[in-house]
Amino acid sequence: MKRILTGDRPTNESFHLGNYVGSLANRVKLQDEYDSYILIADLHALTTHFDKTTDLEKNIRGLMLGYLSIGLDPEKVTFCLQSGINGTTEIAYILSILTQRSVLERQPALKEKLDQGNQDTLGLYYYPVLMAADILAPKANLVPVGKDQKAHVEFARDIAIKFNNLYGNVFPIPEPLIGEIPTLPGTDGQGKMGKSLNNAIFLTDTPEDVEKKVMSMYTDPTRLKVTDPGHVEGNPVFIYLDAFGTDDDKPQTTNYKLLYSKGQVGDVEVKKFLVKVLNNFLDPIRKRRAEYENKPELVDKILKEGTEKARIEAQKTLLEVKKAMKIDYFI
Repeated sequence: MKRILTGDRPTNESFHLGNYVGSLANRVKLQDEYDSYILIADLHALTTHFDKTTDLEKNIRGLMLGYLSIGLDPEKVTFCLQSGINGTTEIAYILSILTQRSVLERQPALKEKLDQGNQDTLGLYYYPVLMAADILAPKANLVPVGKDQKAHVEFARDIAIKFNNLYGNVFPIPEPLIGEIPTLPGTDGQGKMGKSLNNAIFLTDTPEDVEKKVMSMYTDPTRLKVTDPGHVEGNPVFIYLDAFGTDDDKPQTTNYKLLYSKGQVGDVEVKKFLVKVLNNFLDPIRKRRAEYENKPELVDKILKEGTEKARIEAQKTLLEVKKAMKIDYFI
């Protein structure tokens, strides 16, 4: 069975709808088809949150609850904590020897992170190398990621090919997998939903939270009154309906699109329908999360056992790497 590796930085304790369509939905879908590893990347979190380590434990637990609440099955998925996987950082160092500094300076996310005020540290530059090691240590074949992380997977492919060409075929060449809706707009109509942008609907939001956020959503700024024909294309309300509506919701969504384009239905009515659709989607997630919140020992056990399994895999790969490079003198 081919293997998946994907994961998230614990810089927040909850996922939002954009995370779900961008990556989480694929993880649930593929857990029956692949040997799935999901990494909580706490070392990566330190590149931008090195002064907020007291938040890590809370955020790690929050991500675990998020994974389990969306339907990821611990009997099928290996959940692991990056800092507990001995071997990955040593693989990363070896990969760094094969990496030109100019390549790291051109990474797309670097300028964005620096523009956001993050400190210009070696760890920030090193991020793609460590991420490549995260992917290659368990020998992942497929990496479900959001659109903004695709470049990092491509770097992992390039460095795996370079290593294999130099030392022999140790690593499989990983492929990125982007969600069907690569970017979900924020509730403010901006191009991307984000945790820090105050434009997100979270999987932990209450029904009342969802209603408040939806009813204040950006729709069509050119529509001054209900009878004005509205734009469906690019309208966040309809994008969300397409993304989260069930087959039973599709006829009503199609009808609203037609009426909206003709100026025969108001934003309020369509938004109320979206509130219902989103809460129907979120209700089973809320229920599962509540069940796991009452079992903290079980959640810890799942993560601890998964981390040990991932550590063993990383150690196996590290041994193969050293043997291929002829630096296994005392092993």
